[in-house]
Amino acid sequence: MTLISRRAFLAATGAAMILPAIPAFAQSQLKEAPALAEAVAAGTLPPVAERLPVNPMVVQPLESVGTYGGDLRTALVGGGSLNMMHRYQGYEPLVRYTPDWTGVIPNVAESFEANEDASVYTFKLREGHKWSDGQPFTTDDIMFFYEDVLLNEELTVSPPTPLRTLDGGTAKFEKVDETTFRIVFPESNGLLPLRLAWANDDRSTRAPRHYLEQFHIKYNPDADKLATDQGLTGWVQLFQIKSGIAVDGEIFKNKDMPTLYGWMITQPIGESAEYSIAERNPYYFKVDTAGNQLPYIDRLTYAVAADNEVLLLKALQGEIDVIDQWICTPANRAVLFDGKQAGGYDFYTTTSTEPNEMVFQLNLTHVDPVKRALFQNKDFRIALSHAIDRQAVIDTVFIGQGAPAQPAIRPEDPLYNEQLATQYTEFDLAKANELLDTILPNKDGEGYRLMEDGKRLTIIFEIDQVRTTFVDSFQLVLPMLRAAGIDTQMRTMDRSLWEVRVRQGGEYDATVHKFGGNGGIAAILDPRYFFPNTTEAMYAKGWQIWYNDPTSPDAVEPPEATQQQFALYDELRQTGDQARQQELMAQILQIAADQFYVFGVTLPLNGYGIVANHIHNMAKSMPNSWGYPTPAPTNPEQYFIS
Repeated sequence: MTLISRRAFLAATGAAMILPAIPAFAQSQLKEAPALAEAVAAGTLPPVAERLPVNPMVVQPLESVGTYGGDLRTALVGGGSLNMMHRYQGYEPLVRYTPDWTGVIPNVAESFEANEDASVYTFKLREGHKWSDGQPFTTDDIMFFYEDVLLNEELTVSPPTPLRTLDGGTAKFEKVDETTFRIVFPESNGLLPLRLAWANDDRSTRAPRHYLEQFHIKYNPDADKLATDQGLTGWVQLFQIKSGIAVDGEIFKNKDMPTLYGWMITQPIGESAEYSIAERNPYYFKVDTAGNQLPYIDRLTYAVAADNEVLLLKALQGEIDVIDQWICTPANRAVLFDGKQAGGYDFYTTTSTEPNEMVFQLNLTHVDPVKRALFQNKDFRIALSHAIDRQAVIDTVFIGQGAPAQPAIRPEDPLYNEQLATQYTEFDLAKANELLDTILPNKDGEGYRLMEDGKRLTIIFEIDQVRTTFVDSFQLVLPMLRAAGIDTQMRTMDRSLWEVRVRQGGEYDATVHKFGGNGGIAAILDPRYFFPNTTEAMYAKGWQIWYNDPTSPDAVEPPEATQQQFALYDELRQTGDQARQQELMAQILQIAADQFYVFGVTLPLNGYGIVANHIHNMAKSMPNSWGYPTPAPTNPEQYFIS
């Protein structure tokens, strides 16, 4: 197995190149799940050797070679919470992160390499790789994604981050043969392998040409009629729904969509009010070290819980096998600990990669020019930061775990910036009022401050209602900010509505979130709170749009300091020198400290999840990150049930 060239690989990942020995299996050595063997015997499924690639990916079991069978039970809160599926069965990019998140290894690609300046990457696919319906997966599928999805402006408004060139264009794909293709950039791109491995960023492995052509106007002249017959606006909407390429969650709603994942959706959300189900893919391309085709577990079942309390009850009753979201909060740790024996589960550790437990984000590119100017005033943000008694929040919501801190790099990381981490964290209501008196000196009869237009300043924080830590924290934070004369309110909503209004929209005052990078690979690839490089930077949507597409009507030209960060990050993306990447990132972080875009409560401590006692080969500790994405790089396909 060939990895990226040593020079480019080390520059891109900073990791030692350790190539595990890969055993070659004779057909007689390959084994499969009993149900699949029965299908082969009945003549309804080809033999396992014909279903696997010539060189399947070999996964080293964490503890031992497993046994086949059983259901892994997890859960979703709300109908739109499809990221759980993404974390268990939806992580099969060309290259993937190592379980310890120190680098990348081939995955769907059998090998990859870069030229000397990391501007041309050559990928070799696995000969004989097949989609879940048994059709060949080749570079024709990759080129369909490139030519007919990525380059189609109706389907793709802007290129995904890994494939975006510095001028906002799209990298070029070139087919070499049935299993080999190149990705070509006009400049060096030392971050491509790390970026392709980032959760959901590589969509090239999600476009089965033989299935999706029927919904594409280029290949089916009747695609528009096909769409309107289903009550849709046209072929573009139909293609997006069927493919899930534009709207990530949709890929888990279409059970007809062929996939490369270990489990295939057979009962999508919406088909049942109680469960979504995914069953073993008989053509999955991975085996263990003994030649057993993976996955070991027959099915993934996702219980659809109405709210966090229902989910907590399910966990305590032993109805959940693995989960680390929604209910695994500091407040629930004691009750979950007490319920371990009755529930038949134990804890595992999730090591945080987030810059803060709660990042307050005012909308600095607000559509209201009065609020935009106010929120962009650094002293206004400093005042709000001083008005928050962080220790009170930590003691009450986080059970005394943590210390006041701003969104920042972890202290043990080489990129740690003390100013960024510690400034304006002291609770000082007098200081907050002093600053606010110079900015908004006038108040109404109830003591709330008035804006320049004479209207009361009301700031509504819109949040996802399932983030109970945020909801609980605001019970304390809102009175603190009101004590400084700021009429602050919280508006909770269903996750799907929050996605539309905040993550996708721009007409909101403020929000809070927590994900991002606080060191290492995560900080360089996801610096969202240090400068607004993606849509995840919800405090400056207009600025990030300007960065990625300055011609967009929604683009807002950022201040000079932010533009300097964009230029530094562009240089960082190009260089293959890890030391230079660190230098450039340090400069970006210093500007972030000086600009003070967002503020927080505490640097996260390690979190936890629960895992049933009968689940084996699951790591006792793992990074906790959307980008990683927990727990997918720990290879759920090799989990097994005793």
